[in-house]
Amino acid sequence: MGSGTEGTRGGWSRRRFVGALAGAAAVVAVPAPAAPPAERSRRATHPAADAPVTTSSAPRPLYLGTYTSVDGGGTGIGLATYDPATGAITGTGTLTGVADPSYLAVHPDGRTLYAVNERAAGSVTAVRLSDRRILGSRSTGGAGPCHVSVHPTGRWLLSANYTSGSVAVHLIDDTGALGERTALVTHSSPAPGPGQQGPHAHQFITSPDGGHVLAVDLGTDTVYSYRLDPARGTLTEAAQAHTVPGAGPRHLTFHPGGRYAYLADEVGNTVAVCGYDPATGRVTVGAPQSTGSAAGTTNYPAEFLVTPDGAYAYLANRGDNTVARYAVEADGARLRLLDTVPVHGDFPRQIAFSPDGRLLFAANQRSGTVSVFTVDQDSGALRLAGEPFASPVAVCALPL
Repeated sequence: MGSGTEGTRGGWSRRRFVGALAGAAAVVAVPAPAAPPAERSRRATHPAADAPVTTSSAPRPLYLGTYTSVDGGGTGIGLATYDPATGAITGTGTLTGVADPSYLAVHPDGRTLYAVNERAAGSVTAVRLSDRRILGSRSTGGAGPCHVSVHPTGRWLLSANYTSGSVAVHLIDDTGALGERTALVTHSSPAPGPGQQGPHAHQFITSPDGGHVLAVDLGTDTVYSYRLDPARGTLTEAAQAHTVPGAGPRHLTFHPGGRYAYLADEVGNTVAVCGYDPATGRVTVGAPQSTGSAAGTTNYPAEFLVTPDGAYAYLANRGDNTVARYAVEADGARLRLLDTVPVHGDFPRQIAFSPDGRLLFAANQRSGTVSVFTVDQDSGALRLAGEPFASPVAVCALPL
């Protein structure tokens, strides 16, 4: 998504325009949050890391996000399957009738897909997966929604409006369809960071403990923590965490232990380890460290992933066109850069694991491809699994 100030070219937002253009390990620790529990070993905390994983050979569904309003873009949500053993992708068609579905999420019960409609009059759309029926759309109350997630209860849909710098909550009914918007909050404080003309909400997620929902705002250099009323769906601000001025935070991913998270700073081309206090929702942002991008390369880090056992983290580097691999140490409190792997595409906008964590998908916006990597379960090393799959203006890959 974009970098720097918001503007338009031919009706495009700055964040779209940036994506469409042609074109030694530092170890940083963050202070532990208040009153942490006794530390446990990674294997003790995540015993599933030792459990055998059986991978079915049956094809699995893959949904692909795109822009429908740009030259060379798609015509809706891309439909495909993938082989869970080899990563090979087979296209199966397109779900039309969904405008600019640039980010996708699935309900916890697996029955409903949600897409943002990244337009000036932003909205979110629900799709029933059993018959791919569109269940309707609802306004997000803002412009340029770029991220959507589902609260673990399955009752609330969370969306982030990039252009207008606001976050929204919608009720999800028993059928998976969207009800009325229950909350809309614009990030009016603090003032925009250096080079920014306003707030730019880039992500809206739920903390692992479920006690807070967190919004990452690139324009204000802030991570906002809110309490979500479980009955009414309203938001109450609980805390703010500020990055280095001008960092432009974009994407936050939690360690499975729930006490630490990793923040990608799009504008500053850095990452940071963050502490998290479940009692207060407060995030503590650590010192900036390297994305692994080559010196002199214009790079916009995009999205973080952490392996299910919490041992490794991965960062998509747009511009450098790599995925950086980090070792996660000290029960989540440290990241150590190990290497970078070429993504075999141009501008990896988003990355995602298969449900079993054995495959990593990278959606490459400029090259219009999806690259798939196998993930070594011991070393975390990535290996390209065949030729990248062609998908027009690929900005999101959601494997189920």
